[in-house]
Amino acid sequence: MRAVASVEQGASGNYSSSIVMNEHRIADDVMLMSFPWRTLGIDFRRNVTLLRLADGRVVVHSTAPFTEQDIAVIKRFGEPGWLVEATLMHDTFAKEGRAALPNITYLAPDGFAKATEVPTESLLPPPQEWDGEIDVFKIDGVRMNEHALFHRRSRTLVMADVFFSFPKEISGWPRFFCAACHAYAAIIWN
Repeated sequence: MRAVASVEQGASGNYSSSIVMNEHRIADDVMLMSFPWRTLGIDFRRNVTLLRLADGRVVVHSTAPFTEQDIAVIKRFGEPGWLVEATLMHDTFAKEGRAALPNITYLAPDGFAKATEVPTESLLPPPQEWDGEIDVFKIDGVRMNEHALFHRRSRTLVMADVFFSFPKEISGWPRFFCAACHAYAAIIWN
């Protein structure tokens, strides 16, 4: 099984559209688009995961300040069918994501639309078109109302903020911050 994590910390981040997004093919029907996103002096990255269904439609997991070029990358991968936020914390680019993909269904956890003022439909139950292809699991015990998506064909589990991935090659303030997060997580989860 593969796992993909998308990290976002609060609503104050600095995204530089002058830096090109990186794209990584995880599996035949899974692609990761990684955008620079700085906050607290750390480039956490803003990850958007594309999950392709057998009929060619794509689930766009998480939003970013998509450029026309980014939308072209998504459309080359498949026809956008759904925009998804998996946690209440992923509100930073909700308005930009909706503006870039205005004609597809926007799914999110209950309470997301109220917090963002962006109309969404409930992520649960998932659309019938996903039956047998993508499962959605609510992660109990997480105040952010987080959900995980499992793409069956590729055996890829897509998470949002439950897992954090920090680069090993960091120093100074970012290194201290990451170490503090790791220590805090050890206290909370053990």
